[in-house]
Amino acid sequence: MKSSTLLYRLALPCLISAVNLPVFPVLAQHLPMTTRSASAATGLSYADIVDLADNAPLVAHVRIRNIIPLKPEQAGDVPAGHKRLFVEGDVTGLIRGEAGIAPLVSWLYDAPVDARGKLPKLKKAQVILFARPGGRPGQIQLVARDAQIPATPAEIERVKTILSALVARDAPPRILGLGDAFHVAGTVAGEGETQIFLRTENGDPVSLSILRRPGEQPRWAMALGEIVDEAAKAPAPGSLLWYRLACTLPPALPARAVRTLSVQDAEAARADYRVVIDALGPCGRTRTPA
Repeated sequence: MKSSTLLYRLALPCLISAVNLPVFPVLAQHLPMTTRSASAATGLSYADIVDLADNAPLVAHVRIRNIIPLKPEQAGDVPAGHKRLFVEGDVTGLIRGEAGIAPLVSWLYDAPVDARGKLPKLKKAQVILFARPGGRPGQIQLVARDAQIPATPAEIERVKTILSALVARDAPPRILGLGDAFHVAGTVAGEGETQIFLRTENGDPVSLSILRRPGEQPRWAMALGEIVDEAAKAPAPGSLLWYRLACTLPPALPARAVRTLSVQDAEAARADYRVVIDALGPCGRTRTPA
């Protein structure tokens, strides 16, 4: 009996029997649908990759050794246009994972099929996996249906850069939403300053500051701390700080954020907030995050 067949017979029952176990939930129940096929992963945006990396305790470069399509009675609920596979792969590099990883891993993957129902050529393919450990050694679970992407040199470098930014000591915190906004009018017409506080996952103080002066374009900056630095600059597009803002902030300042302000100050705060949103631009997601 071939070793790969033996591995399949030993590992597949573990994966399938784990459907109702918390240690390895079935993909059909716990991996969200996405708006983009994994076969087009090289076109994923910066925000798409951060979404995957930010939710994956395990990121690995893997060479696919074997794929086995699951029978309908084994596969469970599979999205239209996809076929569920049992996949084995050799780990060629661990990009993220404090607890390490087995040299040979197995996982379930919903592969897109073409109009004739044929699978893409995956055997021997080099892929990057965004995953979490499974219930048994060597088992992993993708954090999303499209969390398997081609491992091109450029993509590997981009993933490493993003992960380095995520784990940096000064990494910006996850933003949960907007807090209160305050506005102070200047002594002359057209002058004023708005400060908007943000709610963060770790409770760190974060705020937006928008400054207007007569005859000048409004300037805004983000403060990661108690003190607002007037010399601070807006985050660069494609940076982690930009991502935290562009992919989280609502398009308009909600009424609760300006509930303590006068009508005039509330209107000024809303206008200043719009300056920030316009400057950030669209988040650029092409997929639905987990």
